[in-house]
Amino acid sequence: MKYVGTSVKRVDGIKKATGSLKYVDDMNTSKLLHAAVLRSPYAHAKIVSIDTSEAEKLQGVKAVATGDDVKKKSGLYLEDKNFLAKDTVKFIGEAVVAVAAKTREIAEEALELIKVEYEELPGVFNGLEAMKEDAPIIHPDLMEYKCAPVFFPKAGTNISNHYKLRKGDVEKGFEEADHVVENTFYVPHVQHCPIEPHTAMAQEDPDGQLTVWSSSQSPYAVRGALAVAFDKPLNKVRVISPAVGGGFGAKAGTTLEGVVIALAQKCVGSQVKLTYSREEEMTCSFVRQGLNLKIKTGINNDGNIVAVKNEFVWDGGAYTEYGVNIAKASGYASTGPYDIPNVWTDSYCVYTNNPVGGPYRGFGMCEIHFGIEQNLDILAEKIGITGKQIREINCHKVGGRTATNAPIDQANMFDCIQQAAEGIEYDRKRVSDDPTKAIGVGLACGFKAPSMPANAQSASIIKLNEDGTAALLVSGQDIGQGSDTVMVQIASEVLSIDPSKISIRTGDTEHTPYEWQTVASRITYCNGRSVMAACDDAKEQLLEMAQIKLGIYKRDLELRDGYVVSKIYPDRKVSIADLALGLNMPDGSGLFGPVIGRGTFIPPNIRDADKKTGLGEKPVTFWTYGANGAEIEVDKETGHVKVTKMVSCFDVGRVINPQLIEGQFEGALVQALGTALWEDMLLEDGVCKAPNFVDYKIPTSDDIPEMDLRFIEDPEETGPFGARGVAEPAMVPGAPAIASALYDALGVRIDRMPFTPERVLRAIKEKEGQTL
Repeated sequence: MKYVGTSVKRVDGIKKATGSLKYVDDMNTSKLLHAAVLRSPYAHAKIVSIDTSEAEKLQGVKAVATGDDVKKKSGLYLEDKNFLAKDTVKFIGEAVVAVAAKTREIAEEALELIKVEYEELPGVFNGLEAMKEDAPIIHPDLMEYKCAPVFFPKAGTNISNHYKLRKGDVEKGFEEADHVVENTFYVPHVQHCPIEPHTAMAQEDPDGQLTVWSSSQSPYAVRGALAVAFDKPLNKVRVISPAVGGGFGAKAGTTLEGVVIALAQKCVGSQVKLTYSREEEMTCSFVRQGLNLKIKTGINNDGNIVAVKNEFVWDGGAYTEYGVNIAKASGYASTGPYDIPNVWTDSYCVYTNNPVGGPYRGFGMCEIHFGIEQNLDILAEKIGITGKQIREINCHKVGGRTATNAPIDQANMFDCIQQAAEGIEYDRKRVSDDPTKAIGVGLACGFKAPSMPANAQSASIIKLNEDGTAALLVSGQDIGQGSDTVMVQIASEVLSIDPSKISIRTGDTEHTPYEWQTVASRITYCNGRSVMAACDDAKEQLLEMAQIKLGIYKRDLELRDGYVVSKIYPDRKVSIADLALGLNMPDGSGLFGPVIGRGTFIPPNIRDADKKTGLGEKPVTFWTYGANGAEIEVDKETGHVKVTKMVSCFDVGRVINPQLIEGQFEGALVQALGTALWEDMLLEDGVCKAPNFVDYKIPTSDDIPEMDLRFIEDPEETGPFGARGVAEPAMVPGAPAIASALYDALGVRIDRMPFTPERVLRAIKEKEGQTL
């Protein structure tokens, strides 16, 4: 192949490097109004009254909106969310009143004039507490909400989804096991921290046409949610996402769009814009849900795991329109990449009065693997084998079965383990020259499937220009991962046109074709397949015309470097440019017309699992398997952990662009490093104690370790040129590998993230029989 497999330069690289790429917040017009939002100081309270009269009188204020202006709830999977609070507030920072004014300063001044009377209600701030029978009910109308049929809310509780997986006979498995071990783990809430905070701008025209500019991963999903909330037909809602400065899942759904729409509808013809501050970004956009895990495992002395019983309790926060699907995804992946005959899993998504939980890179896999992989190391030590050996014995292999009892016909987990172990020198014992330091290595596995509906749709259009260049139209969003470049490479390979001659446009629901969402590491796979189909369509049109033009059967023709060429007589050819607008005949007439290729894709043969047992032959399109290794150095006097090296090996199917995939793996490992060592929102009674980058620590360039990246290429049969999604899976085993290395270094196991110096030092002291 000429273009696939090469490091084609990023198609957006120059614009990003020069600062000429325009984001939503860069947009300014003569009719622009600025929005500000009054937010709830309470985690849970009844709204007794709202008085906006003084704010409305302030010079420069153009509109004020409350929950009365957005009467319908919205949500992707569960319609439970208000853009502006109605009747009650459910988390600290929830939007209550919005103001549009000539300047941001006037809007903020108006907020101080608004009077809201609250009646505080009891709150609940932990998923386990929220499941208790006497817990305050946050959504008493839960069963009246519209909900996708694959989710199962429980009446009279805070449980918005209870996913069940029942395979084999777990109790019999425990009875027959040589050892039964039970462990618990906790993963705290963390923030996505995209470099660009959420921003949106809206305009309503006199004819009711609504246009929304949004920093969004998923323009079509946003359009659908907004159409519901504001009771508009889809042809009256246009969502444009010009550029997105990072997302990691935070920008997959709706957040502030409904706020600016409510104001724009009162200022017809003007644009209303709202951009989050970093503090608002931390608590008012999606956060990664907290998770309590309980894992009970039965294992035999030969190393085979025979039974596992899991309980996952997801702290979904005040609204779980997206969180319900994370509970589902974690449920059907609840064994990790291991073949276990008897499985019982209960995965709950639970309302609390914490910030709203939603999708985050890994979509639940990072969180559950933190427990699964440490649990595996505990089991290995109990029966006297290494962590590497227990993974080799139990990992998915061709001919085995997944947790849902689906047959495994492709899995290179074993090979990934070997590569990661080799890279990290797993069997070499390290001893530091400094007696105050300890060195350890760890190994962990992970897997992930694209968590999406069985019928998630993708579409692409390619238009040929009369000079032989082309315009590619898609709605898969480049949020930094390089998907625009990959789509151009795929089109270039099919049409044999240099990538520099193909432009790409994305993210406009009125002009670019449908894409379900840019999530789940699915764009290279799904959107890539639709691009291939569109280019194949255009290719077929070119071959049809060329066989008439050249007098050669199309089976004997091929596309090569901008021409349609005879396979037998390469001198006989016609340029794509000559055919782009149709076939010109000798008598001056024409045939066919402009070449426009259309392509669609839905993953083949994916079917919903059984609703009662969770079992299914093919509930996901594929699994991406891999393993990470970590080497760390710990200061035994301070508890400070430094990661010195990380190794990652995944079966990626096919590398489309080596430079881009390396960047994705590097980013995944650094993000895993952050969650393992520092990141924690420090929520106390719904209050975020780390609302900015002064208190919320993320990795810097000084923290980046040596990296050894390895790729196995076993082509995915249904993927574009064999590729499968990899950007999220690469993060999944990162934190567990660091946890494993920590135990190797110190002999202490910490059952929650992050591994802060205080936590590590406390564990050291406790092991030594001391107190900190």
